[in-house]
Amino acid sequence: MKAGIVGLPNVGKSTLFNCLSNAKAQSANFPFCTIEPNIGVVNVPDNRLTKLEELVKPERVLPATVDIVDIAGLVKGASKGEGLGNKFLANIRETDAIIHVLRCFDNDNIVHVDTTVDPVRDKETIDIELQLKDLETLDKRLERVRKTARTGNKEAQKELEVLEKVKVGLEAAISVRAIDLTDKEREEYIKPIQFITDKPVLYVCNVDENSAVTGNSYVDAVKDAVKNENAEVIILAVGTEADITELETYEERKLFLEDLGLEEPGASVLIRAAYKLLNLQTYFTAGVKEVRAWTIHIGDTAPQAAGVIHSDFEKGFIRAEVISYTDFVNYGSELKVKEAGRMRVEGKEYVVHDGDVMHFRFNV
Repeated sequence: MKAGIVGLPNVGKSTLFNCLSNAKAQSANFPFCTIEPNIGVVNVPDNRLTKLEELVKPERVLPATVDIVDIAGLVKGASKGEGLGNKFLANIRETDAIIHVLRCFDNDNIVHVDTTVDPVRDKETIDIELQLKDLETLDKRLERVRKTARTGNKEAQKELEVLEKVKVGLEAAISVRAIDLTDKEREEYIKPIQFITDKPVLYVCNVDENSAVTGNSYVDAVKDAVKNENAEVIILAVGTEADITELETYEERKLFLEDLGLEEPGASVLIRAAYKLLNLQTYFTAGVKEVRAWTIHIGDTAPQAAGVIHSDFEKGFIRAEVISYTDFVNYGSELKVKEAGRMRVEGKEYVVHDGDVMHFRFNV
């Protein structure tokens, strides 16, 4: 599961990527600094993992991870191949969610491709290009479905009705994710087409240091513009976050954050938000050899969760022994949880909860 960082050139995408992954993608004050997408495997900050480490004292600790992709900047006309348009659109199609970075700060030393700072205009520029590309994809699909519908095929006629509704929405500059459709319509007719504007989106307002806590008028404008999109907006001083990651000790970073009025790096907030955006959650395995956070989809069953460790675990699944994270912490150890009768035995139908501590029994 990958989240792609998108935005106009020069809004701070690569600097943000570096903060998240420490992969040191090239970032500079000129458009199209990023050409090939950079991919970083990013640890998901989770205080629960730290607490389990304190209690179990394992030999090693492995956090959950999420893939973040830094994609080339997009410009007006990208859907027709302008700039790096075709490459950009191909790269974004391969991601599962979008982190849309918007410039929400003034700085005469950093050029803007449209000369002035206006994050709502910038957002609309990218939205329109993605919508135009989706329209192109939709028209190809519509051509085939119309032919089938004319033969009297009931399923094709139903699909045609849904796709015509999507076409009206896209032509009115409404992204697919915001078009009023039922869950069934989305699952059967929309999901297989993989529209770019159907991907979930998280907006990151890149602000100056003084606006890191409270935001500014640019941020207010963005929040107003996306209020009907059911999308989260995060405020991040990306340049300042980059400075924080350069500090060598935890104490130095903590002092820097306190001076800004922040409890934790904004990058940590963003990573957790991206994890949630991808519809992911975490369960834990906890033993003296290893305490580990495992990534699964929200709604996954116990066998599916076991399969993340090894496919044989899913094939030969017998049962799961489950402890809630709260019980593990309250009682202090697996043994004490068992003695208190708080360990549960769950079967194949069990839907895993975020934070479950699990052991699997299987037979191959």
